[in-house]
Amino acid sequence: MNARAPHPAFIALGAVGAVGAACAVWGIGIERYLFTVREATAAALPAGSAPLRVLHVSDAHMAPWQRRKQQWLASLADLEPDLVVNTGDNLGHRDGLDGIRRAFEPFAGTPGVFVHGSNDVHGPTAKNPLLYFAGPSKRHVKPEHLDTAGLDAFFTEELGWADLNNAAARVRVGDRDVDFFGVNDAHRHWDDLGALPPAIAELDRRDDAATPLLGVTHAPYQRVLNGFTDLGAQAIFGGHTHGGQVCLPFYGTLVANCDIPLGQAKGLSTWTHGGRSIPLNVSAGCGHSIYAPVRFACRPEATLLTLTARDTPA
Repeated sequence: MNARAPHPAFIALGAVGAVGAACAVWGIGIERYLFTVREATAAALPAGSAPLRVLHVSDAHMAPWQRRKQQWLASLADLEPDLVVNTGDNLGHRDGLDGIRRAFEPFAGTPGVFVHGSNDVHGPTAKNPLLYFAGPSKRHVKPEHLDTAGLDAFFTEELGWADLNNAAARVRVGDRDVDFFGVNDAHRHWDDLGALPPAIAELDRRDDAATPLLGVTHAPYQRVLNGFTDLGAQAIFGGHTHGGQVCLPFYGTLVANCDIPLGQAKGLSTWTHGGRSIPLNVSAGCGHSIYAPVRFACRPEATLLTLTARDTPA
């Protein structure tokens, strides 16, 4: 007697299951370790300026056992950037600072700036990743407090980086000055745009049109990007989105965990507001929550962004 052929529905279900399993193996076991450096160029500096090579790192979400990520980040010092911009969420575990030290110690002496993401203050929590499709995530449990003071002391005292959390700073880069301003994590509503005009005024930019002015935020919410543009930023750096973290091949980002247009949730684009258009670089980041150890169609990254002079005023 001939065996009955499998029903087409079971064949289709099996095929879907096999594809899903293969995607999980790739995203969990392979792609999240495929660290890459994305290179880009943007005209943002005052006319006549020499190029500025900026290493933009974000969203390490570091746990102490993540040695491959630590070694890769440390190796980026070999790129010899002029400047490092760190857009936050460095910590991903109560002992994450140990890994951050190993990752960034080679950058001691390289000028840099940083802002906080919420995971520089509060530890990660387990959550259903499907909830991100309902809109930006919200915190519903009592958070574990991380060693923010230790992180800040490492960045400022040992590396010499400037803290831009609702603040502004003038940074000496080689033989020139670069002005920065930034905000604390807008995703937690810790940003204070009102604090920035007086902070920028203290930089005394009245007669210094040749000095670039750059904005730095963790979460690139539109209110922050618009506010930065109004304040005269000549380029903006952001993180937070993870580039979607799990994306669709040939389509791109599905969620951004903030209100930025999905087409601008990773990479270099142009932000336009109030009659001004300026470069915006959103890093897809190099990490993930320890409770969501996956990347799919969205490699972990850092950006080497070369800023060049504009032909016309911003």
